Parts: sequence; C-alpha cells; structure tokens
Amino acid sequence: MAVCICWQRAETNGKRRLGRCRYCSGKTVWPGEHERDGRAPAGIFRIGEVFTYDSALPPGANFPFHQVTDADVWSDDPRSPNYNRHVVIDPRNPPDNYSHEKMRGGDFAYRWLVEIRHNSDPPVPGDGSAIFFHIRRGVNRPTTGCTTMAEPDLVRLVAWLRASQHPCYALLTKADYLSKWRSWNLPPSESVGLH
Repeated sequence: MAVCICWQRAETNGKRRLGRCRYCSGKTVWPGEHERDGRAPAGIFRIGEVFTYDSALPPGANFPFHQVTDADVWSDDPRSPNYNRHVVIDPRNPPDNYSHEKMRGGDFAYRWLVEIRHNSDPPVPGDGSAIFFHIRRGVNRPTTGCTTMAEPDLVRLVAWLRASQHPCYALLTKADYLSKWRSWNLPPSESVGLH
C-alpha cells in the first residue's frame, strides 16, 4: 500500500492539498516497464482522458472524458499501428489480427479509467501500454501496472482534475523521490510524508 496525495499549484508559491487516499499499485515500480511484465512504470506522467461507463462526469468535474461502450478497446499489441491507444472497433466483427483490452467488459473496476500517459508521445512498441487509475478489486490485490483505489477516492480524483492545470502523476520509489523532488519541482518530501 502507498499513499496518493493530490497537489495543486496555487497562484503564489504555495500548494493546496486535496487530501490523501490509499491505493494499491502494481507489483513493482520499475523505470524500464515492458509489455506484460507485471510492473508499474516509474516516473512523472501526464494525465490523459477519463473513460467511464457513465454518461457524465461526477458533479464539479471538468476534464475531457469519453463514455465507453462495447466498441471501445485499448490496443496492447506491440505489432499494432494503434499500440497503446484508445481504438473504437465494431464489437460484432472485432479485428483478429491484434490483441486489445476491452474497456467495457462488465468489470466494475473499469467503471472509471483515468489514462496515465506512460509511453504515449509517441508510443514505443513493447515499452508498456494500458496504464490507468481504476477502481481497486480488493485492498490487497495488486495490478499488473495500473494504480487502483477505492471508488469514492477515484471519483474525488476525477472531480478534482482540470485540463487547464495540465495534471501529472508522479510514481517513484521513496529513494527516487528523495533524490529528485527538488530538481523535478515536486512538492517537498516532508509534505508528502517522506523524510
């Protein structure tokens, strides 16, 4: 288990904290994530689009989103020209030449997906795909690369996001955070409970 703290830069030099929520990330945090290695990538990543089963975001939310249907998939096949991208397919006639993950398969954990833009601009085939925040399936159930949290915490996060603020996600080991927070302009280590 780890702690997720959401910070927002204020007009002045200060930072306003949204609050803490506990989450369970992938099995291992590793800077060299590769497809299907079961690890969460380490680094700082932009937040992409929100994907949801719902027709609207939670009250107060203001972020780009897409309501997923049976036609929405995420390409996880390094051979695909759409690797690590959202793709809309014909669910009655899905392509059989590339593998993909269904974004709406009846799994409650995918009701809210927040894209973590790892290996995105442009994607490098084989360097990892389909990294999201999503609802956790259980307190002690790790993922194979995603970051999960309880649904109320994830909904709070979605409501907090603002595209105009260019939100990012930092996923680092304690040692990496302590050595990089100043040079990467992250919140002071003591303010995130690392000293």
